[in-house]
Amino acid sequence: CVWSQLWCMMALCGWWLIHFLVFTSCSAHDFFTSIGHMTDLLFTEKDLVTSLKDYIRAEESKLEQIKKWADKLDVLSAAATQDPEGFLGHPVNAFKLMKRLNTEWGELESLVLTDVSDVFISNLTIQRQYFPNDDDQTGAAKALMRLQDTYQLDTNAISTGELPGLTLTVDDCYDLGKVAYSEADYYHTELWMAQALRQLDQGEPSRAVDAVTVLDYLSYSVYQQGELERYLQTGALLFFCPLDPTHQRANGNLKYFEYQLAKQKKVEKVEKVEEKEEETKVRQRRESKDDYLTERKKYEQLCRGQGIKLTPRRQSRLFCRYYDNNRHPRYVIGPVKQEDEWDSPHIVRYHNIVSEKDMEKVKELAKPRLRRATVHDPQTGKLTTAHYRVSKSAWLGAYEHPVVDKINQLIEDVTGLNVKTAEDLQVANYGLGGQYEPHFDFGRKDEPDAFEELGTGNRIATWLLYMTDVQAGGATVFTDIGAAVKPKKGTAVFWYNLYPSGEGDYRTRHAACPVLLGNKWVSNKWIHERGQEFRRRCGLNETD
Repeated sequence: CVWSQLWCMMALCGWWLIHFLVFTSCSAHDFFTSIGHMTDLLFTEKDLVTSLKDYIRAEESKLEQIKKWADKLDVLSAAATQDPEGFLGHPVNAFKLMKRLNTEWGELESLVLTDVSDVFISNLTIQRQYFPNDDDQTGAAKALMRLQDTYQLDTNAISTGELPGLTLTVDDCYDLGKVAYSEADYYHTELWMAQALRQLDQGEPSRAVDAVTVLDYLSYSVYQQGELERYLQTGALLFFCPLDPTHQRANGNLKYFEYQLAKQKKVEKVEKVEEKEEETKVRQRRESKDDYLTERKKYEQLCRGQGIKLTPRRQSRLFCRYYDNNRHPRYVIGPVKQEDEWDSPHIVRYHNIVSEKDMEKVKELAKPRLRRATVHDPQTGKLTTAHYRVSKSAWLGAYEHPVVDKINQLIEDVTGLNVKTAEDLQVANYGLGGQYEPHFDFGRKDEPDAFEELGTGNRIATWLLYMTDVQAGGATVFTDIGAAVKPKKGTAVFWYNLYPSGEGDYRTRHAACPVLLGNKWVSNKWIHERGQEFRRRCGLNETD
């Protein structure tokens, strides 16, 4: 009987090995950059729980603590796998998945090693090499902070589950603060350490951290932001409350910063008169800087639905229409629905342009080939990953499947442009807090070799198809003109990147806002200049 059980468990391990070799053959790390790839992790975790429960049945008398763990994750995984993309569309759920698989399962492995559990340990050890790594957990944490900033989310609202989804524990908040601390991001360190302290004060238990440690990080982050006096007020809680008056490092810090504050006040007193004029100038410069709305602020405002510059009068000039592209044979009887999204530059949206079935096929073709999305480095001209583009993408050629060829033909028929010189269809899936910060699709004069290897000229136009609805966030915004276009499944947005003269239209600078809730799949077609000579003619004036 024992040998039979061992043989069954070994067979199970073998199945897992094959499953993971297949899975990893099409995917590297950077799990957090694609919700589509993260759904596989949910099923992986669910199967791990099943394997763990098999082990519990064999060692039930010794494993009460592990059983509680398994029961909790069993409920979570069962619910999550009913709608994996919807579950992972919530940033807290995605972050906690990264954390569980990268950190907590490792702690469980250490616990299980104390028992007779060779089969389960070998199973878990084999699988762990394909789990998310530290970079994934860090990326997920930074994505939560990016969402917090972009959408002006309150730390307590995120942690306590006011946004639909799971709550964050004291340990989760502490881990987020530590990630920020390791990145020298003391602003977010303070926010998350303060939240951890708040939850500790409310009586929430923690298995890994105490108030003394949290206060130490909190006080230091306040100091690093240049607020010595507030540091001492915060730090005083650590020394005058009966927490740990013997905390050696904190006591040393307190004396050092008290000395720094006294020194700072002495200098200020001596130089008070001389600095009065300079302070006025500094204040004026600061106010001037605050009044100036940087592109980043514009971008974040537009993502929140603020700062849109379309006046009611301009809005009245936008229309919906049935469009047949100058009586194109395909659309004379069944024209497409076209809606003006913006007047200048002209941005249009086509409704119900691609069927549900075709979009699902595109996602199915792309998912095994998704890789971390890249950008053109203007210095080297080469493709590279960038922190400001958080997604995974895949390229589909027309020859690969009839549905891809069908979509290419659709784009040509609707836009009237030649797609034979266009780039392949790019399919992108955005991850946790997935975004693409402001950029141009066309090559500028300072990067003349941007598309030289293609030999088809610059990108004359962009076609962007939304293949999912997004519950919150994920809009396409144009920072120069103050426009925002929300994702809507089955619709495509189209605009020209170049003027008829071939000069770049700098008003088309755009960005993909972070996905707050939901899962965002898009596909885009970048259409190039070659082949358009008689389809979009130059104007009579150079300035056209």
